[in-house]
Amino acid sequence: MSEMLAETALDRLFRQARTFNAWLPKGVSDDQLHQLYELAKFGPTSANASPMRVVFVKSPEAKAKLAPFLSEGNRAKTMAAPVTAIIATDHAFYEHLPKLFPHADARSWFVGNQPLIDATAFRNATLQGAYVLLGARALGLDCGPMSGFDQAGVDAAFFAGTTVKSNFLINIGYGDASRDLFPRSPRLSFDEACRIA
Repeated sequence: MSEMLAETALDRLFRQARTFNAWLPKGVSDDQLHQLYELAKFGPTSANASPMRVVFVKSPEAKAKLAPFLSEGNRAKTMAAPVTAIIATDHAFYEHLPKLFPHADARSWFVGNQPLIDATAFRNATLQGAYVLLGARALGLDCGPMSGFDQAGVDAAFFAGTTVKSNFLINIGYGDASRDLFPRSPRLSFDEACRIA
């Protein structure tokens, strides 16, 4: 893995990728969503914990269930998106560690330690959500990640009776660059954000 990606790939993943607010009337297939997860699942997490859970909201019925919990500014664009991924966190992720991290008794590290469970779950599921975003871009899809929703409402509607809690949303589809695409906002320079120690 020492060969650098082509400039076009770096552009697609980072430099020219944008957060879309409007969508072309082109669907995203279930097969594409399977391909997306098959990429994203390989991103690293601590102790291979893999706490992210995803609901790909696609059907009219599921969209109608999600709609009441979206902030006013996010509702129209989310209803127009072909798919909205609810990126969520399983706070009982450690129950899967005997399968996911079999060379140590990693489950015992977490049982009864709620602060460690919560910190590990949130950190790693958020990281995995970023892998979903990059995986979508790698497959030629566009994304619109966002917060701005009623987490308790989404949890009750989509995760009732489970140990899973919503984290953030990603609209996924084919972005319409002719509408609602704001100019790219500035980023901090290396010297503003980094130091080499």
